[in-house]
Amino acid sequence: MIKIITVIGARPQFIKAAAISRAIRTSYADKVKEVIVHTGQHYDRDMSQVFFEQLEIPREDYNLGIGSGSHGVQTAGIIVALEEVMLKENPNGVILYGDTNSTLAGAVVASKLRVPIIHIEAGMRSFTKEVPEEINRIMCDHVSTLLFTPTQTGAENLYAEGFKRDNVAPYHVDNPKVIPCGDIMYDNSLYFKDVALAKSEILDKVGVQKDAFVLVTIHRNNNTDNTDRLKDIFETLDRLSDVNKTPFVIPLHPRTRKMLGSMADLESRISANKHMHIIPPASYLDMICLEANAEMVITDSGGVQKEAYYFEKPCVILQGETPWVELVSNGCAELVDADPTRIEAAFYYFRKNKNSMHYAPVFGDGKAAEFTIGKILEFLPVGKA
Repeated sequence: MIKIITVIGARPQFIKAAAISRAIRTSYADKVKEVIVHTGQHYDRDMSQVFFEQLEIPREDYNLGIGSGSHGVQTAGIIVALEEVMLKENPNGVILYGDTNSTLAGAVVASKLRVPIIHIEAGMRSFTKEVPEEINRIMCDHVSTLLFTPTQTGAENLYAEGFKRDNVAPYHVDNPKVIPCGDIMYDNSLYFKDVALAKSEILDKVGVQKDAFVLVTIHRNNNTDNTDRLKDIFETLDRLSDVNKTPFVIPLHPRTRKMLGSMADLESRISANKHMHIIPPASYLDMICLEANAEMVITDSGGVQKEAYYFEKPCVILQGETPWVELVSNGCAELVDADPTRIEAAFYYFRKNKNSMHYAPVFGDGKAAEFTIGKILEFLPVGKA
């Protein structure tokens, strides 16, 4: 039996970890021992523990309790605490997800301790290093042994950076293996959709109807920490909802709520708009229900972009780039940054054309997690690299 440490710290990672833990539990329990380390990067219960409960993730073995902070403070805190755990557990490998500070910290610790890194959601690129997540992705990829890409585009990005298409085992940090596998977030969306639609009462609580509201999420640092961008975004949303008499449902990230609270005039205006529904952070099942029932989605979240696509909802992306280029190239999403004119244009375009869009199956068959664990057992070196 091999021992794998799974490092998670933010909402998208909880979702991905649920699929991996479920695959281990149902198909590989006699071959893989999973040790879950929660960094505490998301420390609010609504942003963290509720995901463990609803997604049936096993209780974490370690909670590092890092909390929020600047990039340097948060990353350094995770590095110090995680190193102690890895030295104690002496795993055969460590699973890292996506592009957060937890991902970067895990990559630093594991590579220094010569623990093989398994990067799930490898190869995704926005091609701008001004975005912190892009740096985290690149750094993690280039010290990984097994790189699981959710799309073929991700694999091609890695090949363009010098990773080999045809290298052979044994695999290690200087001879890594790129493995297209499909998207494990898609696994979960399929698995939990029926549960969410049956159990969630969020539509009734908010007071909105199916296909008659717009779902909005805003949490990226470059939006929340820049008052000009945040003001442009919220003023545009406020205007669109008011002019079109359309409910906008906004599960508000704690950081976004704090920044909005510092802009009293704007917060007051939004509060006075009966079509703007500001609600607490939504649980995973409630988010699935909101995404599946929305008319369209407006977001700066990479995970929510994909979930909108899974449920065949057009998506307005509040960023200048996305690693999920297929969403844009298929015409089902539009990059608008924080530009009010572009946000409005995309909103009206999707409202007019939402019923004529084609959502090509680019994220696999919904069985990526089981495939991934099978390949880990096949390719992970015994012992340390």
